[in-house]
Amino acid sequence: MKQYNVAVAGATGAVGNEMVKVLEERNFPVKNLTLLASSRSVGKTMSFHGQDVRVQELKEDSFKGIDIGLFSPGGAVSTKFAPIAAASGCVVIDNTSAFRMEPDIPLVVPEVNEHAIADHKKRGIISNPNCSTIQMVVALKPLHDAAKIKRIVVSTYQAVSGTGQKAIRELEDQVLAIYNMKPIEKKVYPHQIAFNCLPHIDSFLDTGYTKEEMKMVNETKKILEDYSIAVTATTVRVPVFYGHSESVNVEFEREMTPDMARKLLKKAPGVKLVDNPSKNIYPLALDAAGKDDTYVGRIRVDDTVKYGLNMWVVADNIRKGAALNAVQIAESLVAKYL
Repeated sequence: MKQYNVAVAGATGAVGNEMVKVLEERNFPVKNLTLLASSRSVGKTMSFHGQDVRVQELKEDSFKGIDIGLFSPGGAVSTKFAPIAAASGCVVIDNTSAFRMEPDIPLVVPEVNEHAIADHKKRGIISNPNCSTIQMVVALKPLHDAAKIKRIVVSTYQAVSGTGQKAIRELEDQVLAIYNMKPIEKKVYPHQIAFNCLPHIDSFLDTGYTKEEMKMVNETKKILEDYSIAVTATTVRVPVFYGHSESVNVEFEREMTPDMARKLLKKAPGVKLVDNPSKNIYPLALDAAGKDDTYVGRIRVDDTVKYGLNMWVVADNIRKGAALNAVQIAESLVAKYL
């Protein structure tokens, strides 16, 4: 099997670290692995297949001889370095929001629209969608193909790891402070996150929606390749370390019963059906953490519309919502499109 020179930009962050783990776990055909980060991380080492790999500073000349670049360094950094990497002949798979809605850059979830990877040749960049969008479209794609989705109403309950390592530490520190009856500190979030829910992810727009909510609206339509679908979202940060949960209400154009949905989801790629509420069996963030699948359950009729369903969708936001999806794109890229 041909091997490839792979670079991970933003390697020391939560997602970058997971990208390295997933590359190893899935035995991606890596010839040489280059780890890139800011100057603050230079000299750190990360393990890959039993070898310590030293972190290098991300620079304009970092991508010479690199075939595939997995990016998760922050939007501004990707905006600068992704085109530089692409110009050097590296195919960039970018986890930030920098390029997602650009019409000539594919936005890909392999279980949903793998064919879009072919468009990477236009600019040498493939975008990884928002974590919440990824798990939702994995669950909805087989249902959309069968009965065509008319409208989606989604509310998310998103783990702090979606904000990064500092947010994970802030939740830990606040829980310990409260337990020890000490004052809490708020640095990452504007309000206490421990034992609380914040209906505020990313910045607010003039419409009253947040950027995170509009990412779900716009990305869903692009990935499903159907701009007629009406989508509205409310995104909430909750005191969970790993695993985003979503309440998804879907209205279809044709009949879609719970039993029909279950049959489709049982055989859908990347989906694990967990749906027996009478025995307290339904998707949980704790169960999804560290796993690759998107968990779907609590499928039931919405009888306020002619063809409607409610469901509960859970996935690990760092794995399927970021690192795993990026590596899956890379796997499809080398197998079919590179």
